This record gives sequence, C-alpha cells and structure tokens, in this order.
Amino acid sequence: MDVLFNSINVRDLLSSLESPSSPLSAPDLRLLISRLDAHSLRIKSTVQSYLLSHHDDFSSLFSQCSDVVSKSERLSDDVVALLNLISDQPIESDVGRIFREIVEKRRESREKREILEFVEVVLELDRKLGGVSNNVKNGKVVEAAEGLKELKIALGVKGNGDAEAAEGEPMVYGILKKHWTDCFEEIQELLWRFMENAVWFEPEGNEVHIKYQTNVNGIDGLELQTVLKALDVANILDYGLARIADLITKYVFSPVVSCRAIPSFTEETNQDLGHASEAVLKIVPSVDPEGNKVDGEVMYSNIVQIVEFIYKFLFFHNASWTRCFGRLTWPRMSDMIIANFLSKVVPDDASKLAEFQAIRKLTIDFETALKQLMFISQSDIKDEKLSKFADNVEVHFAARKKVQILAKARNMLLQSNFSLPQVSRQLKSFYCFVLFAPLSQHILWQNNITRISAVNKEELAEEVSNRVVLLFSSEKCVVSEAAKQLMELVHQTLKDVCVLPPKVGLEFYHTARNVLLLYEAIIPVKLQRQLDSINQAAVLIHNDCLYLSQEVLGLAFEYRPYFPSSVKEIAVFIDLAPRFQLMAEEVLQQQIQLVLYNLKQAIDGANGFQNTHQIKQFESSKFCIDQVAFIIEKVHIIWEPLLLPSVYEKSMAMILEAVFSRITKEILLLDDMAAEETLQLQRLIHLLFEHLSSLLEPLLAVRMTKSQESQKERDDFILSIWKLRKLAELLDMPLKSITASWESGELAECNFTSSEVEDFIRAIFTDSPLRKECLFRIENTNFR
Repeated sequence: MDVLFNSINVRDLLSSLESPSSPLSAPDLRLLISRLDAHSLRIKSTVQSYLLSHHDDFSSLFSQCSDVVSKSERLSDDVVALLNLISDQPIESDVGRIFREIVEKRRESREKREILEFVEVVLELDRKLGGVSNNVKNGKVVEAAEGLKELKIALGVKGNGDAEAAEGEPMVYGILKKHWTDCFEEIQELLWRFMENAVWFEPEGNEVHIKYQTNVNGIDGLELQTVLKALDVANILDYGLARIADLITKYVFSPVVSCRAIPSFTEETNQDLGHASEAVLKIVPSVDPEGNKVDGEVMYSNIVQIVEFIYKFLFFHNASWTRCFGRLTWPRMSDMIIANFLSKVVPDDASKLAEFQAIRKLTIDFETALKQLMFISQSDIKDEKLSKFADNVEVHFAARKKVQILAKARNMLLQSNFSLPQVSRQLKSFYCFVLFAPLSQHILWQNNITRISAVNKEELAEEVSNRVVLLFSSEKCVVSEAAKQLMELVHQTLKDVCVLPPKVGLEFYHTARNVLLLYEAIIPVKLQRQLDSINQAAVLIHNDCLYLSQEVLGLAFEYRPYFPSSVKEIAVFIDLAPRFQLMAEEVLQQQIQLVLYNLKQAIDGANGFQNTHQIKQFESSKFCIDQVAFIIEKVHIIWEPLLLPSVYEKSMAMILEAVFSRITKEILLLDDMAAEETLQLQRLIHLLFEHLSSLLEPLLAVRMTKSQESQKERDDFILSIWKLRKLAELLDMPLKSITASWESGELAECNFTSSEVEDFIRAIFTDSPLRKECLFRIENTNFR
C-alpha cells in the first residue's frame, strides 16, 4: 500500500529532460500521459488486491456500524416516549416541594439541637455561679476566685463589672453577667474585710498588727495566706492591698524616712496551735538630739528591715505579692526619700560633689536590697528613681545653684533704687532742688545754680562712686550699684564654669546669660516712670547698658579658653552686646527727645520774640529765656557727672544746636523791628549766653582741642553758637557795617545766607537808596 501514499514527481517520469527549467515538448507530453496511465492501472490493481485479501475484516466492520445505527434509533425512540410520559403527568413540582420540606425539617432540627446545647451551657454556667456563691459563703475563697476567673472568660466579662449583654447576645447572658458581678462584688467585699481585720494600725502604741487567722461573716479561722491567694487569683490583689499600703506608708515609712522613728519587730505564738498567730511592727519615736537631720545609712537600713518584715510576715516570702505591694508604695516612698533626704544633701559647693559619692553608693545598695526582696522590679528602670537622682546630682546641684543665682540677681535688681551716688549733704540738697523744686523757685535760684554747679562739679565727680572705665574705651562713666553687682555675679558664675564638670558647667553658662538678660527684662519695667521723665535713673540705665555691652564682649576672651570643651563649643556672648547697645541708645534718645520737647515748650512761650520793646512782651520773653537756660543747666548738672564725656558732648551739642538754631530762626523771621526792639532782643541773647557761660566755656574748650579729623563736626557745632552771637551784634550794627561783614565773608562763615541777611536788613532799616544799594551788593556777593 506504500504506492498509494508516496508522492509522484512528474519529472521523474521523463528521463530525457535536460534541465528542470526547460519547457516540455509535445512528444514529452505524450510520453508523460502514457506513463501516468500505466501508473494508474498499477495503483488500481494494488487496491483491488488489498480489498480481496482483507474482505472478512471489512465485512465485520460494516456489520458493527449497522448495529450501532440500530441501537441509536431505539434509544431515540425511548427518549421520545419518556418525554411524552413526563409531559402527560408533571411530577417536577412534587419533587421540588418534597425537597424544600426536607431542607426545612433539617434546619428546624439543627436549631433545636443548638438551643438545647445553649440551654445546657446556660444551666452549666448558672450551676457554676451557684457553686461560686456557696464557696464564698463557706469560706472557700480560693475555689470561688478560681471559679469566677473561669466564668469571666466563659461569659466574656470585660473588667470586673460588665453586667450588660453585648449587642447580638441573648438576654440571658446579661442575667448571667449580672449574677457574676454580684458574686465578684461579694467576694471582693469579703476579702477586703478579711484584710481589714488581718492588718490594722494601733495609734496608741504606734503598732502595725498582722493577724494570721480572722473571722468575718461567720467564717472562722480563714488564714491570711489564703485570703491573699484568693485576691491574687481574682486579680484584685492591688485592691485588697491599697488600704494596707496607704496605712503603712503613712504610719511606718513616713516617720522612718524623716528619721522621726525607728522600727522594732515582735512575733506572738499561739501555744495551742504551735505556730505564730500574730506579728507586730512597732514604730518607736526617735530620740536623736540632732532633730530633723536625716541619717541616710540609718534610714535605708530601717526601711530594708521594714520591707523584710513585710516580705516575711505579711506576704509569706511570695515575690509577686511583695511586688504588687511595692508598686503601691514605692512611688510615694521614693518621693519622700528624695524630698526629705537626697534633695537636702545635694552639695551647695562644687568642691563637695565628690563627697556625695558615698551617699550615691548607699542609695544604689538600698535599691539593690529592695530588688532582692522583690519590692521593686529587677528590670524596670522606672523603679530606679533614687539611683537616677543620685547619678544626676550634678544636674540637681546645677539646678539649685541656678535658682539661687537667678533669685539673687532678681532681688538685686528689684531692690536697686538707681538713686544718686553718695555725695556730700550740701551737694545732694542742691541736686534735689534742681530735680524737684518748682519752676518759680528755679528762676529765683538761677544765678545760684550757675555758681553752685561750677563750684561743685569737681566735688561731684570726685565723690561719685561706681565710676568705671569701659573695657574697650579709656573713658569713664558712672553705673548703678545693681549693674556692678550683676557683673560681679556673672564673673563668679563663669569662674565656676571653668572648674566644674561639663554638664554642670553648661548649666552655669546658661545661668550667666540669663542673669544678664534679667537686667533687660526687669529694669525697663521697674523704672518706667523714671524713663518717662528727665531723671538721673535714666542716665544710669544708659550707662549700665553701655557697661554691660562692653563687659559682655570681654567675657569670651577672659573665660572661653578655660571652659570645658563641650561648653566651649557653644559658649557665645557676643550676641548680647548689640541688645544692650540698642537699649542704651534707645534710653538716651528718649531722654534727648524729652529735653527737646521741654525746650520747645519753653521757646514757644516767647511767641516768636515779637514786640519785645513792650515791657510785658519783654518780660515774657525773658522768662522763656530763663526757663530755657534753667532746663539746659538742669540737664547739664544731671548728665555731665554721669555720662561718658563723648556721649555727654554729643548729646549736649544736639540740644544746644536745637536751641540756638530755633532762637536764631525765630528772630530772623521777624519782618519788622523797631530800634528799641532790636536792643531788647540783643539783651535777651546776651542774657542766654550769660546763663549758659559756665556750660559753654568748658564744652567749647574741649571741642577746640579735638583732633583735626573731626574739624567739620566741630565747625558744625560751633556755627550755631557763632550765628546767634553774630546775630546779637547785627542787631546793633549800622547798615554799611552789615553789608561790609557780608562782603568780607564774615557772616557766611557764621552760617548766614544772603536771603537771611537781606530779610534782616529789610526788617530793621526803612526803605532808602542806601538800603537798596546794600541789598544789591549783598545779592551780587553770594557765598552760598
């Protein structure tokens, strides 16, 4: 049969074909057809031979196919018959109904079974709760506590009193929880009363009694150890021990910690039972002649003895019970020990810090002993409160010293009065007159003021205390006693920083900065009223700020190289200097503005110096000149002895410049002056210079001796005085002389302008050819 499946290659039938790509000729095609016919006949012969040889096999195959077709037809007929039968008699609805009934019955059966199981559980829980109640009544408190603990889990009770059924729970659960709560409260009350009867304090003998067997509610001979075990099982041990912890803390630990009492222990034995029936802890008042002084070693030893007594006689060497009692008492006890002992023995002097190490060792040994007795935890660092305090003694020392230093600085500033330094009685009386006498008396004393101030100026300068030389200047000024003491306190604090441990030194460094900042915080508020008036206190505050700003700049150079390395890295003082410099400038400017305001008010009273040829107007102007002179003299008396010379000169120059410029301007603004009026104005100017002669002469002398670098400043200062003096001369000068003075440049040197000279001439001289000529000459000889 291979011949049927092999492929035929036409070109193989043509043996004479030269090339596969060459075209076929007619003879080739005829030959090809002939050979294909022969090949076809051979295939047919082969197929026929194969069928004949397998005739039986093909007959069997055809027979099986016929049987399968017959069976398929019969199955189809059966299916058609079944469908016809179903369609005639429909039973599917009955089958569905029966199926649903079966499902419902099964569900009802399952629910009844679950309800039955639930009822059995409820009955079992109720039975157990009843058993718990019976155990409580019969004194089987441990069994009752264990039963409650088990039922708490079964009922899902939260805390120790959840009597309400949770959402979705059967109501009967709420009833059972209420029953459980009642049982819990009953056993809790019973155990609490047992503990109350087992441990009590007798005030008369200062004794704590521990009774090993007690009777309560008809329950006889219940042992203390059994009660404690029941409390532990019921998880209410802290509740049962709370009253005892408070009692022992109040009547035992408190007097022992303060060394007002010492403990003693006794144990009474019941002869009938053959074992101890009661233990007594007696607190014996101390007869220490040193009074309230606490001896740490004795105190620690007594407390350890008390804890050993409790561990042995109250808790029967049970570590968990002792630990619970420790949690209730240790926080208060440790606070008492710190307050009554450790905080009081913190050294006041850095040199005594090493001596505190003995107390630190006693404290650590004390906590170790309590850990061995399980009174405090072995692993919880929160219970190591005392040793932490002892380890941080340097911090506590620093905190105490910080409070002391800041309190001292605060008191120093609050108690300072910024009054005048100690001077002679005569000078002090004169000073008080200048500051506080009414203005009417000032005018009467005007001549005396000038005379006395000149005589006593040197005396005041010599007698003033607290005169200091600024660190970065050769000038001297007077500062308040508070500023000097404050700076001394800062220096002492920083000296301690150099020798103290780094942690303490850092705290002292911050304290020194805070001491300086206290001045900025307290003094402006304390002396607010003085700052709002012309007062020596304001001048002292200004000087204090300058003094502190320069002293602060020198602190880093003086102490920083000797600071501990950790302090050296962060120690900064230079940031404080600008704050004090700004404060000094603000105080000084406020005083200058107050002086200028008072002078302005005084000059305003002259009404522009008009009509001074009239007696009333002249007297009014003279009074204003006297008032101006007195104000300036008052400021001079206050400022000169206290301020730095350079600050005094600069400030006084500003004031005098404002006064002389204002008076000159007011006179030059007059548009018409009579001959008598010019003489009176000249008299007023001379009067002003006469009043201020004692002030101007030394001031100008100092100005004239300055170096050439400040020549322009000197000229600007002197020009206002020269201008007013020259104006006094012009008031009594002929027209030609005035014109000649302008042309020579003399008036221009005194800071007159051509327009001022022209207006002055028009106000004094009547219109005439000579005046016109002089005005023309002045207009054509401008220097400015």
